[in-house]
Amino acid sequence: MIQVTDAAAKRIQQAMADEGVASGGLRVGVKAGGCSGFSYIFRWETEPKANDEIFDVSGGMKIFVDPKSYQYLKGTILDADANMLGQSLIFKNPNAKSECGCGLSFDV
Repeated sequence: MIQVTDAAAKRIQQAMADEGVASGGLRVGVKAGGCSGFSYIFRWETEPKANDEIFDVSGGMKIFVDPKSYQYLKGTILDADANMLGQSLIFKNPNAKSECGCGLSFDV
C-alpha cells in the first residue's frame, strides 16, 4: 500500500487545479538513475494502465503505480512540506537504504 497524508493530498489537489487536470490521477514510479541509484517520478495521467496498483486518495483523486515500481514503493508514505524549495512532495520510503539530500533519489 502507498499512503498519502492529508498535506500531500491537498498539495496534489492544488497542483491538479493549477495544471487544469480535471480527472485521472497521479502516476508515481521509480526509474534507474539519480545520484543514489533510483529516482522517483510522477506525472498526471487520465487513467491507469491494466496492471497498475491504484490507490484512492481523499478528494476523489487516485495514485497509479506500475508493478515494477510498486516493489520499491510498497509501504511508502507520500507527504508534503510547504517549506521545501521547489519540490514539496516527500517520499517516506521504508525500502530505501539511503537517500540523496534532495529526497528525490534513493538506493535499495
